[in-house]
Amino acid sequence: MTKYWMVGIGGFIGSILRFWASGYFGERFGGRFPLGTFIINCSGSFLIGLVATFLANRAHWDENWRYLIPIGFIGGYTTFSAFEYETFHHFEVGEIMVAGLNVGLSVVVGFVCVWLGVITGRSIA
Repeated sequence: MTKYWMVGIGGFIGSILRFWASGYFGERFGGRFPLGTFIINCSGSFLIGLVATFLANRAHWDENWRYLIPIGFIGGYTTFSAFEYETFHHFEVGEIMVAGLNVGLSVVVGFVCVWLGVITGRSIA
């Protein structure tokens, strides 16, 4: 049960930070490009690489840190970081085709899914 609390607490804090930071950068440097989201995605990707590597090399650390920080906090901060980390893992182990497919399909299919969601939402609204 503790792992669920760790994920929840981390996710709560990460989501609040994402909401604040995205709004801050969006308002401060606003424009057509979604800079707030871009900064969140890039910083989250950096953080998950750093934290996952650090925790993997510190095997004596309690596993609750893994639930709290990369899964909870960074997962709440941005799910994009998980996508990036998984893609990097496939690239690192030589599964270049899988990594490329993950990127291509996630971007294209994700875009189509957003488009279909918008169409559906507009049709029922």
